[in-house]
Parts: sequence; structure tokens; C-alpha cells
Amino acid sequence: MELKIINQIDKAATTSRFELLRFGAALFFLVCIMLYIELQPPVEGSKIMLVIAAMIGGYMALNIGANDVANNVGPAVGSQAITLGGAIIIAAIFESSGALIAGGDVVSTIKKGIIDPAQVTDTDTFIWLMMAALLAAALWLNLATASGAPVSTTHSIVGGVLGAGIAAGGIGIANWGKMGAIAASWVISPVLGGIIAAAFLYLIKFSITYKPDMLAAAKKVVPLLLAVMAWSFSTYLILKGLKKIWKLDFFTAGSISLVIAIVLYILLRPVIARAADKLTNDKDSVNNLFTIPLIFAAALLSFAHGANDVANAVGPLAAINEAIVAGGVATKAQIPLWVMIVGAVGISLGLALYGPKLIRTVGSEITELNKMRAFSIAMAASITVIIASQLGLPVSSTHIAVGGVFGVGFLREYLKTRYGGILEEIKHHHDDDDPEAVEAFLLEFKSASIDHKRELLEKLKTHSTRAHLTKKERKVLSKIYRQELVRRSHLWKIAAAWIITVPASGLMAAMIFYMLRGLLLPQ
Repeated sequence: MELKIINQIDKAATTSRFELLRFGAALFFLVCIMLYIELQPPVEGSKIMLVIAAMIGGYMALNIGANDVANNVGPAVGSQAITLGGAIIIAAIFESSGALIAGGDVVSTIKKGIIDPAQVTDTDTFIWLMMAALLAAALWLNLATASGAPVSTTHSIVGGVLGAGIAAGGIGIANWGKMGAIAASWVISPVLGGIIAAAFLYLIKFSITYKPDMLAAAKKVVPLLLAVMAWSFSTYLILKGLKKIWKLDFFTAGSISLVIAIVLYILLRPVIARAADKLTNDKDSVNNLFTIPLIFAAALLSFAHGANDVANAVGPLAAINEAIVAGGVATKAQIPLWVMIVGAVGISLGLALYGPKLIRTVGSEITELNKMRAFSIAMAASITVIIASQLGLPVSSTHIAVGGVFGVGFLREYLKTRYGGILEEIKHHHDDDDPEAVEAFLLEFKSASIDHKRELLEKLKTHSTRAHLTKKERKVLSKIYRQELVRRSHLWKIAAAWIITVPASGLMAAMIFYMLRGLLLPQ
């Protein structure tokens, strides 16, 4: 008994040391930012304000890495395509690369145009507004990460700017049309992501895993799926990941991507065929054909995320830097290299220190993922953004990815429930009371192709002398065989976090703005 207590104490002490180490590493990063700014030549404005803003920007970057990056690599980790450590290394490299290579030289100071900067003419008020928005968004992300809820960092900063903007300039400063579109994305993003992910998973099941000869089907279908993936990810990367250094319209980007997809299809078809020849004819073996594509998907999604969402951390910081150095309010701000490095390093460090919790949530705690399901989610992440951008719909990459996880989970629930009901119907319609005969029919049914299954059912129902099941009986069977493969507690927790993200960060930003103004106004 004493040994057990000692082991528990040792375990608690180890956990405490690890938590202290993580906190110390994050604090060291913020201190380094402070020292770097202090060692720079004097600026026209207040260097103290710039130091504080830079540290808040670093804190925001840490929280983006801890919360948002999990959506890019979580499904790949959950499906065991890559290890948690490997995912962190890949994401850190490609997030940083995306931020530094394709993050752009200029950033919009007012994210999504949700407030009118013309109504904030005082430079000090603008600086306080941006600092309040950035700190509120970072605090909300920190709370969401601690509770295990993946939320949109874009929505967090939007809420922060909105709340601080209203506190600074009144309710008329807000662009409510834009806010309505953002609110619509709470529904649009996860629904689109879920539908597309479920559609791809059903396509894979129907065209590969429901076939008697899965390997033969995989040799034909997997190269096509990878070609579609090459097209969607290339288009996504050109339109979103590289838009700040190479801006193209959808038709041009899609055409370039089509050429890439065709070339890859020609190259990959014999490679897939050789790989399939070494596998056994079962679902687990076919799953292995999606391992390398998932690794590429995680890397490319991370690159695009770094190029786009680093602005959530450095945008307000760049705006504050511009206001302090130039002494005015600007709708566009130059991004100094040090600001971009703060964003890139902060995101990577936040992922390494605090990202595993959300990676596990997205990858394995909502529903069980294999490589085919993770591939479907990755496809949804790229295709949904392409469709939404062409239709002018506001979408969140976080909501899309998590919606995709729920989509494949609910599709599995539906298929399992439906299959259980079909097996019960077979037993009900089978006239032969011999259990062995019924079992033999069930074995034949389970191994049959989709078309043959349909024929067997029609034949059984046609020749059966028993009455067909009523609608009420079918509902009862559906309830009996329903399997919950999606954790409802996570569904409601995440949905609630999404809904309150903008109001929560907005309220915090307004409170922080009032506190800053009270502290910094001349007495």
C-alpha cells in the first residue's frame, strides 16, 4: 500500500515538473521577445507599449499553435498514419515555412473589415483597441485549449476586434453585415465539411471496401483518389497558401492543378499497383495505401495554415507597430521580419508544448479514425475551402476539419445501424428455421458485393411467406442496433464553444480596453 502511494506521489511530481517545464519554455519565449525589442534602436513612439504588444502577440501565437494546428494533423495522428511526435515536427516545420515564405509583407489591420477604422482617429485609442483585441483572443484560445475544445482563431480575433471596437467607438463602428456572414459560417463550415468528408468516405467504401476483391478495386480507385487530392490540394495551396506572393484566379489555379494531378496519376498508378500486390485482401491492408498521402496532407495543410492564420497573431501586432512607429492609424500595415518570426516561432512552440491535448481530441476522442476516414477529412478540408471561396461564403478551417470528423463518425453510425437492421430483416424473412441454414445465408450475404447483396435481399423477400416488417417495427430495430460511434459530450462542448467564441472574446476585449484606457489616460 505504501509503495502504491509513493508511486502516485512520484507520478504527480513528474507531471508537475513537466507542467513547470512547459510554462517555463513559454515564459522564456516571451522574455526573449521583450529583450529583443528593448535592444532595438529607439522608436518615435512608446517602446514600452511596443514591448507589451509584442509579448501579447507572442502569447497569441503560442495559443494558435496549441489550439488551431491540431485540426491539420489530428486526423493523421488519430489514424496512426504518423506518430504524435512526427506530427508535431512536420507541423512546426511547415507552419513556420508557410508563415515566413508565404505570410506576405502587408497585412490588414482590421481583420475581415468588421469595424470602420475611420471612426478611430486617435492613435493611442487604436493601439489600446488592438492590444485589447489581441489579448482577449489569446485568453479565449487559452481557455478553449484547457477545456479541450478546438475553436476558430479567426473568430476569436474577430470577436476581440469587435468588442474592443465597440468599446472605443460605439456600436455604430461595427460592420454588422460582415458579422452576420461570420455568424453564418458557424453553420456553413462544419456542415459543408461534414457532408464532403462523409461523401468521400462513402465513395471509398462503395468503390473499394464493399468489393469482394478489395485489392483489385484499390488498384483502380486509389490512384484516382490521389489525383483528386493532388488537384484539390494544389488549388487550395495556390489560392490560399500562396495568394500573398502569387495571386491567381480560380480558373488558372485549377488548370495548373489539373496538370499536376494528371502527371501524378500517371506516376502513381504503377506504384499503387505494386504496393497493393504486397498486401492481403482486407480493409486494414488497403488502409495502408493512404498513409503517405495523409502525411503530405498534414504538411500542406500546415503550410497553408501558417501562411494564412499567422496573420491572426501578427496582424494586430503589425498594426500596433505601424501606429507606434508611424504615429497614425492605417488600414494596411507592413509586417517587419521580427514580427513574422514571433508569429512563426510562437505557433511552432505552442504546438510542441500544448498542442498534443487538442491533437488527441480531434484525432481520437471524438470518433475512431482509420486512414481512409482521415483521408476523407483531409479532402473535405481543402475542397470545402475551394467551394466556399468561389461562392463567397465565409468558412473556418477549424470548423471544417472538426465538422469532417463528426461527418465520418455519423456516417459510420448510420451504416452500422442500417446493416444491423438488414441482418435482422434477413432472419425475419428467412423461412428456414434451421439456424445453420440461416447462418450460411448470412455468411454468403456478408461476403457478397453490393449488387449481389441487393439481389439476395430481393430474392429472400420475394420468396418469403412471412409478412414484411412494418414502419414501426423498423424504427424499433433501428433503435436496437444503433451504435453511438461519436462522443456526444464532445459534440455539445465543441458546438457551445463555437457559438460563444465571438461574444466571449468580444466581452473580454471590451473589458480589457476599458482597463487599459483607465490605466493609460493622463490623470
